[in-house]
Amino acid sequence: MRAAWYDEQGPAAEVLRLGEMPDPLPGPGEVRVRVTTSGIHIGDVGKRRGYWGSTMAYPRVIPHGDGTGVIDAVGERVDSRRIGERVWVYLAQSYRPFGTAAAYTVVPESRAVPLRSEISDDQAAGLGIPGMTGHRAIFADGPVTGKRILVTGALGAVGRAAVAVARRGGATVIATVRRADQIPAALEAGAHHAVATSDGDVAKRILDATGNQPIDRVAELAFDTNLALDEEVLAYNGVLATYATGDSSPRVPFWPLAFKNITVRFLSNDDFPEDANVAAARGLTDALVAGDLRYPIAARLPLSEIVRAHELVENPGTTGRVLLDL
Repeated sequence: MRAAWYDEQGPAAEVLRLGEMPDPLPGPGEVRVRVTTSGIHIGDVGKRRGYWGSTMAYPRVIPHGDGTGVIDAVGERVDSRRIGERVWVYLAQSYRPFGTAAAYTVVPESRAVPLRSEISDDQAAGLGIPGMTGHRAIFADGPVTGKRILVTGALGAVGRAAVAVARRGGATVIATVRRADQIPAALEAGAHHAVATSDGDVAKRILDATGNQPIDRVAELAFDTNLALDEEVLAYNGVLATYATGDSSPRVPFWPLAFKNITVRFLSNDDFPEDANVAAARGLTDALVAGDLRYPIAARLPLSEIVRAHELVENPGTTGRVLLDL
């Protein structure tokens, strides 16, 4: 099969290679997916670069956890009627060496989620890593019906998913964006209210949007930067669920958080409970079908341009998902 891989960590142009590899075979409980589209997330780039202290657990890695395709072979204990089924896959390269940047990938059966015909490959191919994270940030501490949810970085890949599933779950959703001109996009993405952080007095404007009622849960993109803001707007016994930080060792205002009995939940999507993954896969698929979750697409490139694709993902100016066409 045609595939892209790296044998060492480093810059995309230096370590990514293209070539032929043997077609993989599914083992017991697994399915093989003929990949149509491979989605790239910043986490895939981080693994390749060695960010966050990550190392290579395998001598060769085919990158990317997300993608879409068609099941063309199944292993033992998998119903053969799944052959021919169109699916989106997640965690293809989580604790496994070979992801979706190849003609075929093999995943556990549960990680190949049926994909309805009305959902495009472009929308589903990059759903797994950000979608699962956004869903977990909202629902890890139970249902959100009637709750007030703050989603920071609402127009990011995780933020869009968090906004969509929180609103579908019956919450009142307040979004933050960087600039005032992004507010309409956040409202279109499903937020009930949106606040631009560049305008100052952010906490007051968030609480103004809720009628001065405190926030029950925060889905936090920037743990280090927004700790003081989150503590100010969170209710007693509120939850701060965070999946990213700029400073890997930020100072934490212990007593202000402790006095309010705030739960801080750290999230890394490689290790969510399996029942949470199953619930997220169902909820995210439903959000796509209903049109409540949509991602802008920045680029769709052939596999031969994987280096350029990775560099686009690394570029802070890239707005939208970057996909590879297999």
